[in-house]
Parts: sequence; structure tokens; C-alpha cells
Amino acid sequence: MAGISDRPFRQLCFDQGAGLVVNEMISSKPELRNTRKSEQRRIRADDPEPRAVQLLGNEPHDLAEAARQAYRDGAQLIDLNLGCPAKKVCRKAAGSALMAEPDTVARLLEAAVEAVPCPVTLKMRTGPDEDWRNAPEIARIAEEAGIAMLSIHGRTRAQKYTGHAEYDTIARVVAERRIPVLANGDIESVDKAVEVLASTGTAGLMIGRAAFGRPWLFAQLRAALEGRPVPSEPGPIDVMGFVREQFENIYRHYGNVMGVRIARKHWGWYSSRLPIAEGTRKEFNRLETIESQRRWLDRREAELRSVSSPSAAPSA
Repeated sequence: MAGISDRPFRQLCFDQGAGLVVNEMISSKPELRNTRKSEQRRIRADDPEPRAVQLLGNEPHDLAEAARQAYRDGAQLIDLNLGCPAKKVCRKAAGSALMAEPDTVARLLEAAVEAVPCPVTLKMRTGPDEDWRNAPEIARIAEEAGIAMLSIHGRTRAQKYTGHAEYDTIARVVAERRIPVLANGDIESVDKAVEVLASTGTAGLMIGRAAFGRPWLFAQLRAALEGRPVPSEPGPIDVMGFVREQFENIYRHYGNVMGVRIARKHWGWYSSRLPIAEGTRKEFNRLETIESQRRWLDRREAELRSVSSPSAAPSA
């Protein structure tokens, strides 16, 4: 979720009902910890509580110090990443590559737990590959190290994001461990969420890619889990409302140059849900300033309103 789950997106998801939002992954390497990008990703006092920071690393001392810094910054929960399958991460023996190194994992978790007084959680996958689904072993190590909660993506490192998530491994971890477990992977609807909770017995769900350009999914899931009527999918005008809210926060957070670029990325996800021709949607990616993006969105919203207006409907 690095580069996606930034402060503007986290706040929007939290406002829609997410119970916990985790900041973008930050490297624990000293030479990367205080870069401009890492500084921009650091937690702030006005982030939604509980304030959660996700760290990536493969060296116990560095991870412990990064956890201490995050705690000093105001983190109320530290999440450790053993789930990222990105090549540039795994190439450095971090992220999901560590699933194949249980001994290293034990040292990392113990160092992080001992470093801070707040809860430390762990995000991981089911294993290195389909022949070695060792999530139960890693979960045991995590519980013994003092990890407070596990989030398990139902794919192996080798799968990356291909194929389908499986939940049997997650269910086994739930049956064997005492700490809370969250299920993750391919949970894109209320029906799927209910099905996964029932089949795994997990304490909750973690949503990632399914929320891209669809933050209202959290409102739907929360309503379903609390036994309330589930809100329907928003219409085009309502979707544009989410776009405008998130983009204005993006502009404030990043400024003109980066704000324009980040908005383009999120527009790709949002626009796929709108009745706008593909060629027209792509025009947004050529806009170079905040004001030009605002004006362009104004025109698209006006067009959508004219189409949805009762007066635009043909007479009987």
C-alpha cells in the first residue's frame, strides 16, 4: 500500500468506517528512515486513532530503533511487514521474503516488541510458495514473541497478487493461536466478507486493493457487520463527491507538483466506476496544475449532473 495509503486516503477510509488505518510502509534502514519521502509518511498527532505505523526491515537493531522513532512520533501501534511481494523489497531480503527465514523473523519480532511499550502487530502471507505454507509456524513465533495481532493475506509470496486467495491456512492459524487474526485477500464485497469471516473464524478483516477508488466499501462492511442496512453503491455524482474530497486533501498534503501526480493515480481507480468515455477519462493525466485538474473535474461533474437530471430524461 506504499504510495496509496497516504494520509488523505487513510482519513477518507476512516471516515467511511474503517476501524484501523495503517500508514504507508516505512523502511527501517537508517539511511532511508529520514528521507523526504519517509518524512512525508511519518505519523502525525492529527492522524486517526489508533495511530498505526507499518515498518519494513530485516535487521533487528534497525527495526527496533525505527519502532522507537515511530513511537516518539506518536504511533500507538507498530505493524511489521512480512507481506510485501514487491521485487525491490524481496530482493533485499525483506517483506514476504522473510517468510522463508523463521529464525530471522523471531529475532526481528522480539527486537520490535521489546523496543516499544505499545502493541506490535504483524502482516504476513501464507508462506513462501504453495509447497511451503508456513504461516502456522510464523504465527507461533509471533505469538511467543509478544505480537498482539496477525493479519494474513491468503496468498504466498510466489503468487504475488495473481490467482485467488485461500483461507484454509488462515483458519488453521485461528484454530491454533490465541491472539486475534485478521483475514486479507480478495475481500471485495459484503457477501465475500461475511463468507470469509464464517469460514475462517477471524476476529476481523483487512481490506487493501478492494478499497482503491472505493472508500465507501468500509461503510458497507461496517453496516453489514453491525446488522444495519447496507448502503447501496454510490451513483456518479456521489463518486465525484469522494473524488473532490480526497483530491483537495491530496493537494493540501503534497502541494502542486506531487499533488497533481498523486491525484492522477487515484483518478484511474475512481474513473473506472464512472460513465465517462475512456479517452475522456485519460485527459486528466495530461493536466499539469491543481487548478486545471479542478476545472476539468468541474466540467465532468456538470456533464454527469446534466445526464442524471430528471429534465434530461426523454418524455414518454
